[in-house]
Formats: sequence, structure tokens, C-alpha cells
Amino acid sequence: MSGSELAAQVAAVLEVDPETFQSSAEEEAEQLKAEVLDGTFDNAQSIIGLEQELYAVDDRTDALQRVPRRLLDRIGFEKELGLHNAEIQTTPVPLSAYGLKAQEAELRAHLHAAQQAVKREGIQLVSDGLWTVPPNGETATDYLCGNIEADGIRIATNMSDSVRYHAMANTDYPSGLRVDAPHVTLDAETVMPESLITSIQPHYQVAHAPDLPEHFTYALRVAGPLAALGANSPFFPPEMYDDVPPGRILADAWMEHRITVFEDVLNPQTGDGDPKVCFPPDFETVEDAIDDIAADRTIVPMDLPQGQRFDDRFRHFRHKHGSYWRWVRPVFDGPSHSAANARIEFRPLSAQPTIRDAVAFQAVFAGLMESLPRREHPLKKLDWQTAKANFYAAVCDGLNAEFTWVNADAQRTQSIDEIYGELFEYARDGLELAGLSTEQAHEYIRPLRERVDRRTTPARWKHDHVSEAVDDGVPFTEAVWGMQAEYADRQSETLVEGSFADWLE
Repeated sequence: MSGSELAAQVAAVLEVDPETFQSSAEEEAEQLKAEVLDGTFDNAQSIIGLEQELYAVDDRTDALQRVPRRLLDRIGFEKELGLHNAEIQTTPVPLSAYGLKAQEAELRAHLHAAQQAVKREGIQLVSDGLWTVPPNGETATDYLCGNIEADGIRIATNMSDSVRYHAMANTDYPSGLRVDAPHVTLDAETVMPESLITSIQPHYQVAHAPDLPEHFTYALRVAGPLAALGANSPFFPPEMYDDVPPGRILADAWMEHRITVFEDVLNPQTGDGDPKVCFPPDFETVEDAIDDIAADRTIVPMDLPQGQRFDDRFRHFRHKHGSYWRWVRPVFDGPSHSAANARIEFRPLSAQPTIRDAVAFQAVFAGLMESLPRREHPLKKLDWQTAKANFYAAVCDGLNAEFTWVNADAQRTQSIDEIYGELFEYARDGLELAGLSTEQAHEYIRPLRERVDRRTTPARWKHDHVSEAVDDGVPFTEAVWGMQAEYADRQSETLVEGSFADWLE
């Protein structure tokens, strides 16, 4: 699509009346509530799914690589924000031993086939939290900030041709369009800096839709500890840092910069409006969750024609999910009446080093969602402010963060071993409730338990690698890029078959 054609489509979207759009969304929200209470969004059992994002690199230099659109189509991956991004979503399946096995097999089959196809183009697909090596011959800043103006519309030159993404930079919504992290400041004119980051997103469909708020309450309470376990983005591209000594960068680095990138790029700057990317509130009822989505300001309202999907009856409400960016969010949709579902999308996790690690998070999260409500665990009494504080402590310090947890005896504790010991125990219990054997449950949990036992996450592995190189006199830029090369090399051997724990042996 040419720049002028894309600009014309963006301009057309910007003509949509936001008040008319909002009125339609609110009417649909009322219809949705009625359907939820009527049982339309209930399932016979819990259902799981997973989104996996990756980025492409040159397989010789590890530099970021744009992926030809024809190649994405051929390997069956979806476009994401940046031209270097790719995404795959698994087929939702029942939570069971067979379901988890199917999720892992589907990811392995697709990724193995994709890697073989892109390898012929000199490309490697990487599962990682934040890329650090810019395209050959370009700087990270130029790549992220490059844009043109076409017929009065701002177009990012390295962004996919999604009209919605480009429209975000041309609305009156005051997105920050910047990155502000320790020793890093970047100002842009589009949302393209968000393409720095990649993630995995486990999905958990509740069996009974009105029960979603109780599961959601527990999901917020485990968000901090799980985000700490999954931390995988301690560094930016080196040229983005201020001119400060490497020791200060290393000392001040956060373990999960992916969180601040998403928040800084898309949230209004202080005083300009309510944040959209944030730790969400608790909900008393499923109607409260629906109302919160309906009330959220839509950055890019669109004129949406009636389609053939069941949830096209709620198409304006469903579109609002596209900018309802909460780190844990409720979703109500389904292509058919029988597939209608109420689910929780768990969004704080960086993309992981291997498929097995990604599925481990999926299993642990699902297990917790099964067990904690069923056992009426006292963790739900942990106040919301503390749960939020746990989350942002994980962002900064990973497994070194100070968490507060309420244990099974309703006692508050900050013991890391007690917190994760109980978290894994209830995940095991939930998986067994879903039909897994004890050994099967332990097998899914083991990769994450290894991280706690060794006090080593992917972010810590990266940080230690760079720190040791700098101590040996390697310049900071070379140390980061050397770490990234080692990461890509190890992943090429373990992404499909293996786990991050193999890197630690």
C-alpha cells in the first residue's frame, strides 16, 4: 500500500464521530450484559490459549530485520506493529493434560516450520522481551522515529500498514509517544517505539462468566510474582542511553523495561488524562468489568460494518478492547454463539527464551486460576494497592523485589521462598484439578521453579552477561550486542526443544 493510500484510509477513520461510536458501544454493552447473565458466555470447562510475539533478525549479524509481508503470509503468522514483528495465536483448547500438550505441540509445529522458511531468507525469528541491535546501517532512534507526512497525515515508515496503528498518531488523544527509563529518553511522533517490545499472553476462559471478577482478583494478586519470574528486558539498544558510565546503567537497570515502554508510549503524560496502560482495578461484578471497558476512551473510533461473527453484535464494544490496555484485562468475544467466552488475558509477560518456558507460564497461570478461587485462598484479601506495588516492584527488581503475600494461613509474608513455594503448590493443585497427574503438573512447573531456585530469570542472565563483560573491559555497546548474539545462538538450539534452564547448566 502506498503512503498516500494509507494516509487516505487514516483520514477516513479520523472522520468517524466519537460520540456516535461511544453511544453504539454503550448500547452493545447493555446487550452483552444480558447475554452474559443468560449464560451465553459460559463454557463447559475452562479454556486456555496463548499469544506469542517474536521479532526478526539477520541470522548473521543479529541486527533487527524487516520481514517481507509475503513471507509472513506464507508462514501463517500475523502482522504486529513493526515491520520486524510477527505473532502467532494458538487454538483455544480445554485446560487438561491433552490441552496443554496440544498447545505446546502447536507452537512447536508452527515455529519450527517458520524458522525453516525464514532461514532461507537469512532471517531468524527471536522470542525476546526487547530488541537491542538496530537494523544494519541504521540507528535505533532513526528506525523508531522515522516518519513522513502524506496529505497532512503522519505515517511511521517502519510500521505495518494497519490503519489503526497509524491513526493513533493523528488523533487528539494525548499519547505520550516517548520512552522515559533510567538513562534513556526518546521522543517520537508515532507509536512506533512500542515496537521495541514483544510478549507472550496466556489466556484463561472462565467456565462461568459471572465468576470472572473473582478469578480476576486473584490474577491481579499473582501478577507481581509472575512478572518477576518472566522478566526479560533489562537493556535498550546501547545508543539510546545517555552518556553515563556503564556501571551506572547496570546499577540502575530495571529487569522489565518492557512495561515502561508500553506505558510511556501510549499513556498521556502526567496531567493530560487517565492512563490507559496500567494495573487495572478489581471488579465486584461481571457487569462492572463490562462497564469499565465501555467507559474507557477509545483512541481510534471506527465505522464498523455488521459482519458474520456472533460477536459482531457487539462490534463497537469489541473494538474498544483494542485500546483497553490493562496489564490484566477481561475480554468478552467469540466468533460463534457456541464459542462465546469471557476470558482473562494476562499481559505483563515478556516473550520467553523457549516454547517450553512460555507454556510453563500458561500452565502455571491457568493452574492458579483453577485452584485459588476453588480453595478460597486468603490471597484475595491482599489489598489492591499492595498488589499494584508488588507488580511495579517486579518491573524494577525482578526476583530481587520485596513482595508482600498473604499465605494460606491468612498471614502476610515477604519470604521469597514461601511466596513461590505456595504459588507453585497451588498451580500444581489447579492443574491436578484439571486432570493432570502430579508428575505432569510438576513437569510444566519445573522450568519456572528452576528460576526461583537459582534466582535467575532471563533478565538476570542478560544483566550478568553484560556486567561480566564490562568488568573484563569490554565497551558497553559491544557487551550488550555480545550478550544478544549469545542469546540468539542459545535460542536457535533450544527455542523449539529445550528450556531456559538448559542455558544455566
